[in-house]
Amino acid sequence: MGVFKLHSDWAPAGDQPEAIKKLMAGLKKGMQKQTLLGVTGSGKTFTIANVIEQYSKPTLIIAHNKTLAAQLAQEYREFFPDHAVHYFVSYYDYYQPEAYMPVTDTYIEKDAQINQEIDRLRHASTQALLTRKDVIIVASVSCIYGLGSPAEYLEEHLHIELGMKIARTDFLSNLISIHFVRTNADLSSGQFRAIGNKVEIMPVSETFTYSVEFLGGQISRILKIDPVTSQILEEPQSIFLFPTKHFLTNKEKKDKALKAIKAELATQLKKFEKEGKLLEAERIKRRTNYDLAMIREIGYCSGIENYSRHLSGKKAGDPPETLLSYFPHKEDGSPDFLTVIDESHVTVPQLGGMYAGDASRKKTLVEFGFRLPSAQDNRPLKFPEFEERIGQVIYTSATPSDFEREKSDQIVEQIIRPTGLIDPEISLKPIVPKGKYPGQVQDFIEETEKTIKGGGRVIATTLTKKMAEDLAAYLKERKIQAEYLHSDIKTIDRIKILTQFRKGEFDCIVGVNLLREGLDLPEVELIGILDADKEGFLRSETSLIQTIGRAARNVLGRVILYADNMTGSMERAISETNRRRAIQVAYNTKHGITPKTIKKQIKDITEQMESEHAKAVNAELSLDVQIFERASKALNKKEEKKLSRLSDEERKNVVYDKIIKLKEKEMSRAVKELDFETAAILRDEIVVLKQKMARENSAEE
Repeated sequence: MGVFKLHSDWAPAGDQPEAIKKLMAGLKKGMQKQTLLGVTGSGKTFTIANVIEQYSKPTLIIAHNKTLAAQLAQEYREFFPDHAVHYFVSYYDYYQPEAYMPVTDTYIEKDAQINQEIDRLRHASTQALLTRKDVIIVASVSCIYGLGSPAEYLEEHLHIELGMKIARTDFLSNLISIHFVRTNADLSSGQFRAIGNKVEIMPVSETFTYSVEFLGGQISRILKIDPVTSQILEEPQSIFLFPTKHFLTNKEKKDKALKAIKAELATQLKKFEKEGKLLEAERIKRRTNYDLAMIREIGYCSGIENYSRHLSGKKAGDPPETLLSYFPHKEDGSPDFLTVIDESHVTVPQLGGMYAGDASRKKTLVEFGFRLPSAQDNRPLKFPEFEERIGQVIYTSATPSDFEREKSDQIVEQIIRPTGLIDPEISLKPIVPKGKYPGQVQDFIEETEKTIKGGGRVIATTLTKKMAEDLAAYLKERKIQAEYLHSDIKTIDRIKILTQFRKGEFDCIVGVNLLREGLDLPEVELIGILDADKEGFLRSETSLIQTIGRAARNVLGRVILYADNMTGSMERAISETNRRRAIQVAYNTKHGITPKTIKKQIKDITEQMESEHAKAVNAELSLDVQIFERASKALNKKEEKKLSRLSDEERKNVVYDKIIKLKEKEMSRAVKELDFETAAILRDEIVVLKQKMARENSAEE
């Protein structure tokens, strides 16, 4: 029996069974690189899920941004609810890397805002990889950045079990040694507090707490507790506590590292003095000596990753340890897991470009005395290093680049959509007026009016934001309800515009690059690509195919390319689209399939957010009977007894506190499930509740 069990209400259909069969055959033959060329809407994720189930090895899925990674993680969690599907992305909500600009003599200190929940998910990912086999990690390109040694991370964990002989003070010291922080307040991730003979701990990867009780110099009881309701969830016989930081080293290695850093500092000081760089010498001397003192005293310092080469015992130029190091390897050291690179035509260039940008910034910091030369070894992997560490890989894309085509041992096509829908028809029309032909704008207006009259919607793509705004304004003058959409419009407003468009509140969207990938609008019957012969990023073969694909959700879908010249990109995009159409039509004819437009429920995300937010906040702030009862159910016996003795004002505060804690728990659960919209609503409710609580207390005083 395999490691993974896929859960789905449907079986593979269309091209999916053959694609799964070919990909599996390639993996069994030892093919290192394969490409799944799947058209939009063909179910590439479902195909890969079936491959994961059959291949039964831990899997890394890399996406080119956090949002796409979150969407994929949600999908794979639905397919594999009984297994460890984790989300691993950069834990910074805001990140300004350390940098120096010599021209203006400006030093920019590293400034970052860490998202504690994402940090928790990162630890959950690494711990799962070290303790389980049924693991799927969906990651962004941050997976190729330095992370700390998995051997040290695993070695430093604490294994606690009932009856274990250990003094309470020694246990506290052990927690501090793996960077848990002591507190007397409510616990958060990576903290502990000592109360009498109990030590309460919240693991860095979880949202529950452990209560460890001591009696007679040994552990007498271990409880797993819900921190909000104080309910006992379990009484485990043993638990594992992993370090709260990934960058770790034992005392012996730390002592060696301190000596090595001091030696490197001495060498660098001599170099600067020889070159007459006295200011640079003073800078590096102060910075390094301060960091050495911090590492010596507490085992950690801000920016400790810049000393990772010394702390890990690696040689100059050696690649860093990354998330890839935590995946299983065979006895000969070769990778023993599957890698899937999603939207590879975008993700592969990102992976390849990370090293150069980082190296340039670090080089400047070293030259001007802000960092030791070894800081340059705290870096992302070079692309060849990345390829060495991923073993067998499957690239997935509707538009694979030359890289995937040249490197892949086989390209597996998934052209047939389970819905029977085919790629849209393409027609060519000139840009400039000729004879009775009015030109691209007037012709597009005529075609738009015909489509709207038939009940369809229309998309137009332009080359610039100004052109999008001007065309939308002109369409309105011609009595066509239109809106423009580009990157200057806030995310929430983009969602509103798209929802209104689907509902028919207006009939045409004019956009730039936002209308290329990831847009699911089955109501669209016509797409007009203006100035299609202007070669460049927005009119490349890849962009044209992706844009054309937006009309593939509607059985009446068609695309007009406005161009005076046939470019290479246009020719290839038209040829590929027609090739796919021919395959899809032949399949439908053979199997008697009649394509039907996708019927997708229109969900107004913004209305939902606003109405739920208002409803929830008003309900919480009113503190009516319903809310009071909800809070009361979450009160334990001690709190209930206390509540009966309080005044109305004091009771309000207790209820406020309980409701806020319940909301915080719900918010944590939503984030854990990658439901960031719900989490944002809950976060705002908590802020308003706290503000109202403070105002009422102030008024009473």
